[in-house]
This record gives sequence, C-alpha cells and structure tokens, in this order.
Amino acid sequence: MSMLRGGLIQMSLKGSTDQLPEEIRQAMIEAHLPYIEEAGRKGVQVLCFQEVFTQPYFCPSQDAKWYAAAEKIPDGPTTQLMCELAAKHKMVIVVPIYEEDITGVYYNTAAVIDADGTYLGKYRKTHIPQVAGFWEKFFFKPGASNWPVFETQYCKLGVYICYDRHFPEGWRALALNGAEYIVNPSATVAGVSEYIWKLEQPASAVANGCYIGAINRVGREQPWDIGEFYGQSYFVNPRGVIEKEASRDLDELIVHDMDMALVREARNNWQFFRDRRPSTYTRLTDGN
Repeated sequence: MSMLRGGLIQMSLKGSTDQLPEEIRQAMIEAHLPYIEEAGRKGVQVLCFQEVFTQPYFCPSQDAKWYAAAEKIPDGPTTQLMCELAAKHKMVIVVPIYEEDITGVYYNTAAVIDADGTYLGKYRKTHIPQVAGFWEKFFFKPGASNWPVFETQYCKLGVYICYDRHFPEGWRALALNGAEYIVNPSATVAGVSEYIWKLEQPASAVANGCYIGAINRVGREQPWDIGEFYGQSYFVNPRGVIEKEASRDLDELIVHDMDMALVREARNNWQFFRDRRPSTYTRLTDGN
C-alpha cells in the first residue's frame, strides 16, 4: 500500500481533577467518541490518541488517588471498547492508557488494535522522567518492551511515548525492527519543550527514514497548572517535512494521507542503515 491515511486526536481535559478517575475516564471516552466516528467516516486507517488519553496528566502530583486510573490490558474496559470500535470502522487504533500489570505495578502503555478488532500487543514507555512537575517515577515503572513493531493490516507500526522521544536509540531500534510509521503520543507543556517539539521528531524521521505522528494534548489542567499543553499535533515525513499540523488550543482530529513510498525512497537515497557501524558503538551500552 502506497498511501496510508492516518488520524491523530488531541484534546483538553473533560471534567475536574476533583472527580474520581473512573468518572474522568467516562467523560474523556464520551468526548473522544464523536472524533472516532468522524475518523471512521473519513476512512482513517491508523488512529492514535494522546498520552494517557482517558485521564489528566496527573504526574505533577504525587497522589496515590491516580493509581485507580490504571486498567488491565487487554481485558480492561477501554481496550475492549476500542477493539469493538476498531472492528466497526476497520481501523487500527493505538490506545495510550495507564496500565495495571499486577496490583502496585503500573505502566504508561499503549495498546495496539488491528483493523479487525484484534489486540496485537502493547508498548510500555521506556524512559521515565523524574523532574519538577513530571514526577512520573511515582506512577510508572519503566517498560522493557524490546521495541515491538506491529504488523497491522495497513502498515508496520511502532509506538514511542512522550519523553521517549528525547532518546534517539529507541527510534532507531523501532526502525531497525521494521517500523515504517511511528506514533508518539505525548503530554508536553510550553517552555523549553515547545522549541524542540518541531525539531526532534522531524530529525528522527529523517535519521530513520519513516513517518512519525506526534500527538500532544491541549489546555491547562488544574490544580497543578504546570503550563499550557500546546497541541500542534502533526505528521512528519521521512524527509523531515511537517505535512499537516493541528491547532495550538482546540480539540481536534487531523487526518492526513502519507505516501509510504517515501519510506523506501528515503532509505535507499540516504542508506543510513547500510552505513551504520554498530560494532563501534559499544560506548552506548557500557552502562555509564
């Protein structure tokens, strides 16, 4: 398939952080449903939501209340619902949610569902920040998913989550495992990150000869208000060109046709994979 129709949904928080996580989950699901239906009508083949899309970005707190937001994958309610919707719309859906593995062990995870509703597997966020306003180690255990690439009906799909994007090694591992299109669901606020938002993913797309779909939420979330989630979700091609971009502050579905022939063209042109010299890179894995 040469053309791949992708969809990205960015959204502000619905409800209040004073509510129970289950109430917020229901509100966020209800808010997403019309956009999922719209994506189906528009023929989207691969749809992705923002990081932990059923909840606020609760990591500015260190409140154990939010452990109740975690769900089982694939047997939890959100993944099961998305399996039904994926089958209904013949659409691959990437579902980033807070995952409970066993009681007390939680991950920042994305479930991947094929276009017939089959659960294909999951990616667990590998790099977990622990800096002011982003106390993620309180909530998430680092994943060790071994860079899975999902053979969907429409493309070879990789997932990298938010803070992961600052680490070039994972992009490369996903590409070497066959990913042609990589989604990066995020929750990132204005400041230093906004400047590099449109540098890192385009650079990674060029370095690895792939398309990337970058997703960010919008708005401010109280009571933490660590800054404005600045949206601007986008698709970037293997030449580093941002082909379509969402607004800064609106709930929005963006739909874009990606010419997957550019993946082969870019890789054949630059030959970065051929010219790698992994035997010289031992410094990267010596543990220091």
